[in-house]
Formats: sequence, structure tokens, C-alpha cells
Amino acid sequence: MSFPESTGTWFVTGTSRGLGLELVTQLLERGHNVAATTRSIERLTSALGSTDTSRLLPIEVDLADEVAVAAAVVATKDRFGGLDVVVNNAGYGFLGAVEEITDAEVRQMFDVQIFGVWNVLRAVLPDFRTAKTGHIINVSSILGLTTFPGWGLYSAGKFALEGLTGSLAQEIAEFGVKVNLVEPGYMQTDFLKPQSLGLPGRVAEGYTAIRDMTAAHQAMPGTQLGDPAKAAAAIISLAVTGDAPLHQLLGSDSLAIAEGALQALTAEIETGRALAVTTDIP
Repeated sequence: MSFPESTGTWFVTGTSRGLGLELVTQLLERGHNVAATTRSIERLTSALGSTDTSRLLPIEVDLADEVAVAAAVVATKDRFGGLDVVVNNAGYGFLGAVEEITDAEVRQMFDVQIFGVWNVLRAVLPDFRTAKTGHIINVSSILGLTTFPGWGLYSAGKFALEGLTGSLAQEIAEFGVKVNLVEPGYMQTDFLKPQSLGLPGRVAEGYTAIRDMTAAHQAMPGTQLGDPAKAAAAIISLAVTGDAPLHQLLGSDSLAIAEGALQALTAEIETGRALAVTTDIP
């Protein structure tokens, strides 16, 4: 599916700051209709400033609430007469050792990264499937393809999103519905600032390297390679052209990390090849 830049109705989650805000701004400037979910309509509209919001439907919704999400999708179709593109962008970072992270912190992360996405998908897929059109873009991360110490919870959510999206793409391809994963590297957004970066409520002794990494990441804002405006434009181009691969990396850092992860995985496969073939039934 593809459409001219001057048309289209988008449903975007996580829009009051960072990549989501930039995406909404550019979509409105290009003449698209946008339903934007947020935890604070006031913060979203304030951040949009002088942008023309006549084509905007801001919706304050808890993505973990399936009924509320379904109602938001209905409100979008009622306002704009349909829906073309869904961008599951809502998310936040979390830096801490696996043993430090509480049950509540894990569940909160998965409410946003997985259950929220699943609620959106259940709400939009019946119409997309029946109409044999539509486009779903799930915003993952380079940490959905590889892991770093301290990022276990965040990577767990993104790895789950990658698996969900890969299966989804295969399931609905026959209905003409496009699916993409976007895997950015570090961008100059609020992602590493206190409002968007979770830290464990308790810390365990001995994880000096993770404490050092946390401090280094908290000092990083303003130095990241990625430009959120260019990333938003790239996401829009995925829908306009309709010809991107399932996995679309964004950023030279993301590309380099992915290539390194692929080389490491290839090496591990070769190292384990001899043992792998011993478990077949003759």
C-alpha cells in the first residue's frame, strides 16, 4: 500500500515528546489527518505550538486499557472517515540490572511495549483485513536485535515486539496489509532524560559497570547521532513509498551495531554446528 503525501489518516501512539511529537508535527504540516494518543493532551498541544491542528484528533488514553484503545480507534474513524496508517511508537527506556528490576517495573514496561501494541492491533486489524489495505509501523530499537548489559528489561520488550511483528507481517501479507519494524539507534530526544528513562527503585551491590553506564547515558543527551526530524521523515516515507523491508534500521550507529550482531551470531552458529546436528533422530 502507498498513497500520495497529501492524503491519509494516521493513528500514532506516544506523541507528546520525542520522535512521536516530531512525527505528528510533520504529518500535520504535510496535510495528513492524525489521531495522536498521549498521556497528556495539554502537553501535546502545547508542544505543537503554532502548528495547524485542524486535522488533529488528540486522544488521552491508557494503551493498556483494551476498551479505551478500541474506543480511540472508533473515534478516529468517526472523525476522519477511515484509517490508513498505524504507528505504534509509545515507549520509554529503562536501565538496570536484571536482578534489580521489580515485578511491577517489568509489567509496566510490557504494558506499553507489548500489551498496548496488541490492543491497538486488535482494534485496527479487522478493518484492515476486510478492506485489504492498511499499514502498520511498529517502532522498535536496535536493542530489539541485540543486547547490552543494563538494558535487559527494555530489550526484552523490544525483542517481544520484534517477534510479534514478524509473525504479524506473515499472517496478514495475503490481505494486502503492509507491516514494518523501525529500529533506530540513539536519537537526540528525551529518551535518556529523567522523564523518559526508568531506573530501578532498588539497586544491588556489585554492578559498578551498570552504574557507570547509567551515568554515561544520563550525560549523553545532545550528543546522539540521530536526528528525530529526519527519523520522522523516514517513517513517513515508509508509508508513502510502501517498499521498505520488514526491518528498517535508522541511523549509522544502528546499522553498525546490527552488522556486528549479525557477525557475532554467524560465528556462534558455526561454533555450535557440530553439536547441533547430533540431536536428530537417525
